[in-house]
Amino acid sequence: MLLIIQLVLYCLLFFLMVKAAVKDNGMNCLYFYPPAFIDEAARRGLADKDKTMKRGKRFMVPFCIIMLVVLVLIIAVWNRVTTFTAAYWQAVLFLVVMNWFDGICMDLVWVAHGKEWAIPGMEGIPYIKPLKSVLIKRTAGTVLYFIIALPVASAAVLAGSIF
Repeated sequence: MLLIIQLVLYCLLFFLMVKAAVKDNGMNCLYFYPPAFIDEAARRGLADKDKTMKRGKRFMVPFCIIMLVVLVLIIAVWNRVTTFTAAYWQAVLFLVVMNWFDGICMDLVWVAHGKEWAIPGMEGIPYIKPLKSVLIKRTAGTVLYFIIALPVASAAVLAGSIF
């Protein structure tokens, strides 16, 4: 039960950071949109592509660091995991759940139906990826997260020995 609560809180943190970035206007997070959409927004004079991509880096770097640190702290401090194997499987669980939460809840539900994501002047240009594309990307992400979980688990075990 504790892991379910932690997973919900972890995904909630993910959502709240994105919500804080988007505020009430998709233009604030244009860097999340498909490249063709960004190119079209630039062509229509709605955005500067270079500034959009720099803004994306300014968001994504701290976002990834925060999500990583929080994950390590959950595993090391909250769960007091001391073995690499246990830390690895917890890291896999959190990363895979976050990956699918992003693809299903964030992309296919919130972005597809949230008013703040529709950008005036870009009507008729698709910005939601098709379900097949989401499933392929999230499946590939799942495989990748099995690899990323290795250094995360190592960091968690190390942090656990410090705390």
